[in-house]
Amino acid sequence: MFLDAPVTLFLLIVNGLIGLYTFTTNPQLVGQMAFRPAAVLRDQEWYRFFTAGFLHVGWAHLLFNMLTLFFFGPVIEGVLGPLRFFILYIGSDVAANVVTLLRHRNNPAYSAVGASGAVSGVVFAYCLFDPFGLIYLFFIPVGIWAIVFAPAYILLSVYAAGQGGGRIAHEAHIGGALGGLALTVLLYPASISFFLTQIQERFA
Repeated sequence: MFLDAPVTLFLLIVNGLIGLYTFTTNPQLVGQMAFRPAAVLRDQEWYRFFTAGFLHVGWAHLLFNMLTLFFFGPVIEGVLGPLRFFILYIGSDVAANVVTLLRHRNNPAYSAVGASGAVSGVVFAYCLFDPFGLIYLFFIPVGIWAIVFAPAYILLSVYAAGQGGGRIAHEAHIGGALGGLALTVLLYPASISFFLTQIQERFA
């Protein structure tokens, strides 16, 4: 499977190795490289737009994101090719952090890490290419059409973000998902006609 998806394999390995290193050897790295809007705006630490997406707060956090990348990454990389897929992944991660920056720019204590923004972009790219593909949520045996999952994901994330979000960066999920959708269209313009054709064929 990964012969046609070298970037996905690379990202899985890099995230896994960084997770192993931070969890067992240097947990302080998470705080040093996390996305902190205050540090970006005050100290111009722009690198945080990229480093935060490769850090996680625990094995469960890492495993959830990497499992999602494992299932969706090879599919989208197979369509876009390695270079465009890499741009999609990193661009979605940056888009997630841009939205986080806008929302939390006045919160000096805010900090976030995780690949969920980038992974959300990959999942939304899948929704564009296969709108009637089934997406299975963890512990729920019934699949959901991608075309139903995508708006539901955004609406629930907007609602959760408005409620405070707890310890989950819902605004990053929104930014990553919408960024991934936009980047997919820019990188592969034919995706729109492909999407519309499938809708027409389904309901014709």
